[in-house]
Amino acid sequence: MHVLAIDQGTSATKAVLVGPGQQVLGRGEVPVRVRAVGPDGVEADPEELYASVIAAGSRALGAAGTTADAVALANQGETVLAWDRHTGRPLTPAIVWQDRRSAGICQRLAGSADRLAEITGLRLDPYFAAPKITWLRENLGRDGVVTTTDTWLLARLGAGFVTDAATASRTLLLDLDRTEWSAEACAMFGLDPGELPRVADCAGIAGETSAFGKAVPVAGIAVDQQAALLAERCFAAGQAKCTYGTGAFLLATAGTRAVRSSGGLSASVAWRLAGTPSYCLDGQVYTAGAAIRWLGEIGLLSDATALDAVGGGVTDSGGVTFVPSLAGLGAPQWRPAARGAFLGLSLGSTREHLVRAVIDGLAGSVALLARSVAADIGGPLSALRVDGGLTRSRLLLQAQADLLQLPVEVCRTPDATALGVAALARLGTGAAASLDEAVGPAEVGSVVEPRIGPDQAAERLAAFEAALNAVLAVSG
Repeated sequence: MHVLAIDQGTSATKAVLVGPGQQVLGRGEVPVRVRAVGPDGVEADPEELYASVIAAGSRALGAAGTTADAVALANQGETVLAWDRHTGRPLTPAIVWQDRRSAGICQRLAGSADRLAEITGLRLDPYFAAPKITWLRENLGRDGVVTTTDTWLLARLGAGFVTDAATASRTLLLDLDRTEWSAEACAMFGLDPGELPRVADCAGIAGETSAFGKAVPVAGIAVDQQAALLAERCFAAGQAKCTYGTGAFLLATAGTRAVRSSGGLSASVAWRLAGTPSYCLDGQVYTAGAAIRWLGEIGLLSDATALDAVGGGVTDSGGVTFVPSLAGLGAPQWRPAARGAFLGLSLGSTREHLVRAVIDGLAGSVALLARSVAADIGGPLSALRVDGGLTRSRLLLQAQADLLQLPVEVCRTPDATALGVAALARLGTGAAASLDEAVGPAEVGSVVEPRIGPDQAAERLAAFEAALNAVLAVSG
């Protein structure tokens, strides 16, 4: 069976044609642009997103020289737009997951935050979809329907008005225990659950598309991070992965019972199969690859490929610490007003020190998320599986292993998210009899072991945490 698996991400849309045994037969990638709107807004052109899906998928098929038997789609998760259900025409820009303009909505609903967390497993924060939907309705008009981008893309492809349980669990509108829309949560945001898309399993035929030639089923749908969690075979409770893309996203599988985090993490659906959900805990660093691009924009890097060459020009950061809260802080602090900061600068600080501090700051942020996961699951992680573009940085991987005091297992393939939804499509069409068969063997390309001891790791992490606390103290 050949599955055209499409990963529609923040900075690019990637497509791979996946054959039997997870063999990648062809790839296509198309960049997409996001634009800043004032200090807090982040938007994208929906038509550009859709065009990139078609172009990337067509390139993958062209590279493979064959056709697809099914299509699978992974999506950004919390990005929303308004659109016309009759024509499919977008009525607003896509409000990207990094957008913080709905902070006022969250402040207005602060009295309902605890109840929302109880229902949905999520903290009330502009990161999630529902505050963005309400902000969009109040500021950009009430025409059409407002959904996450996956529903719009699936409708444009011809697959119907549908989302998957994992994506729905990122909205602040889903009852986490029942994996159905919560009328109570919807009412808090002034929304009618009857106007929301059908919540489908992640594996199963969601509809049909002719966008890439012959009509084929759309059979695997999931939010991008959960798709990667699946592809990296984090099936058992306590297994964890981190994807280093535009942001860094650490997810840990929690089992088949819905959990609530006591450490400030989000609790979500990992995937729902045959009506039965599995759950995960997750935390986010909103700017990871985005922070590296920012270094290029301000002239500290020529491009992302120079990260290790510049950061490796010094043995350490020279006492400089960077807190990567350029778009606010997510879990476990949940401080949308926080801004990034370099601390410990001196006249001796160089470009190399600043770049090294950014690398260390990303690793420190993920290490604090891992500590929260360990507190929630009742024990430390045994390893961390990693994927995403920034895993090309050996300095980042070493800093991560050092601060975690754990082996970091690097995914061999750059296509973990796409392979995850391809596996769901095989399972959903009956081409695979089990999740284990659908996903196939783990593809660990390398393992990075810690090079420092626990005392030195604790000292470094404490220095990062002190810098983080200083940022929190001035962020209000």
